[in-house]
Amino acid sequence: MRSRADDGEKETAMSEQFNKEMLHQYLTFKLGEEMFAIDVSQVREVLDVTVITKVPRAPAFMRGVINVRGSVVPVVDLRQKFELPATEQTLDTRIVVMEIALNGELTIIGTLADAVHNVMDIEPASIEPAPTVGAKWNTEFIKGIGKHNDQFIIILNVDRIFLAEELAMVPPVDEVQSKAAA
Repeated sequence: MRSRADDGEKETAMSEQFNKEMLHQYLTFKLGEEMFAIDVSQVREVLDVTVITKVPRAPAFMRGVINVRGSVVPVVDLRQKFELPATEQTLDTRIVVMEIALNGELTIIGTLADAVHNVMDIEPASIEPAPTVGAKWNTEFIKGIGKHNDQFIIILNVDRIFLAEELAMVPPVDEVQSKAAA
C-alpha cells in the first residue's frame, strides 16, 4: 500500500526532473570585465594556452593555429573580434575549443578567454533578449542576457559571430577527423 509520503517523494522527483529539463547549461568565461556564456553542447574542451602558430595574412582576430591531438585548430581572439584590446596572456587565460556551424557544416575553433569560470544552469525564463540600443557589440550574435547572482551574463550565439569568409582557412569537422584518422 502506498503512503502519502511515497506520493510526495514521487512528485518531488518528477518536479526536479522537469526543472532540470527546463534549465540550459552554459560555460561561463570572462573577456575583460564582461561575463559571457556559450551553450555547453558546443564546447569540446577547455585547454591551457599553448604555443599558437601564427598564420600569415590572417585577420587580426585570428591568432593562429594549435595542435589538438594531431588536428589543426584555429585560435581566435574574441576580444579583438568584439573590438576590444587583444587578450593578454595570464595564468587564467584559456582556450575554449568549440564547434560552430559555418555554411551548414560543423567547424572546430578555439577561442581565447581571459578566464573560464564554470558551467551553470540558467532558466530560459531568466534570459532576456539583447538590447538593440546602447549595446557595445553587434547584437546579432547575442542570444540573450542572463542574470545570475545579480550579475549579467551575455549569452553568445557562436554560430553567428564569424562570417564564412573570415574563417575560410578553417576546415570542416569531417575533414579534420578524416585527416586525424589517416
